[in-house]
Amino acid sequence: MQDLSKYSLSQLRQLDTQLIEELKTRHLLSVSLAREQILHIARSAGVSVKDLLVGKAPKIATERTVAVKYRHPDDEMKQWSGRGRQPRWIKEWLSSGKNLDQAKI
Repeated sequence: MQDLSKYSLSQLRQLDTQLIEELKTRHLLSVSLAREQILHIARSAGVSVKDLLVGKAPKIATERTVAVKYRHPDDEMKQWSGRGRQPRWIKEWLSSGKNLDQAKI
């Protein structure tokens, strides 16, 4: 590592400019190299470049809807599967002293 304390301000600015240009060049080269490696791997795996860019990946798990387990007796639009955070209406229901079983379907 160089001792920069002996450089003048103009020399340091020139060095800064050169450093920024070198960083840009090396970044572009590394991106280009990475792109070539990715394309090579894709071609070897039989994946088209279009599929890579569009981002089509095979679905691993199928999405399933979870059955509703709880429904507000006065408002059928208020439903809850029993998973995840409790909705506000469930919290209000419980805080009013009612039992969760009373809302069970």
